[in-house]
Amino acid sequence: MHVRRAVRVTVAVVTLVVLAWAVIVGDVVATARHEGAAPADAIAVLGAAQYNGRPSPVFRARLDKAAALYHAGTAPVVLVTGGIGNRDTVSEAEVGRRYLTQHGLPATAVTALPPAATTVASITQLGAWFRDRPGKRVVLVSDGFHLLRLRILAGRQGLVPFTSPARDSPISANPRTNAAYLAAEGLKVPVAWLFYR
Repeated sequence: MHVRRAVRVTVAVVTLVVLAWAVIVGDVVATARHEGAAPADAIAVLGAAQYNGRPSPVFRARLDKAAALYHAGTAPVVLVTGGIGNRDTVSEAEVGRRYLTQHGLPATAVTALPPAATTVASITQLGAWFRDRPGKRVVLVSDGFHLLRLRILAGRQGLVPFTSPARDSPISANPRTNAAYLAAEGLKVPVAWLFYR
């Protein structure tokens, strides 16, 4: 009898966990598909890999989206985040800054934030940039799967976040890869919500 009860409780708990995960993934997907850019004080691009000073295709898609938003008058400045990889001498943020200025953005309108190795660290650097400024509205640009977690973390920094997916990213173009990232966010989002306050 005790064994049957234990089995029923275990099945119920697992079912609830799976349902909660599915609901979160549904939220991640909805955010990934939604173009939420709005007039803001800054556009922030989340870093991705760079190769010898050239942004990877994923990073380039994010930077191109940020440039399009800037040219559309969404915000007067673009902030680029990103860390320094093994054997690299320059940060993703600096590579992104150079890319944007080489592609038509004024140097005064692009800022590379200090190197940050994780998403949390990048959003913390973003919060620090905004800290003494009156405006707190920011458009976050990244791959769609990333955006719900970014919005939560940015809100924890006292920012007013809007999200804008880089739809031309190779990740979005590959259904299997994109699905894997979306599924992983079902675990990462609750961690961000629970532990980063």
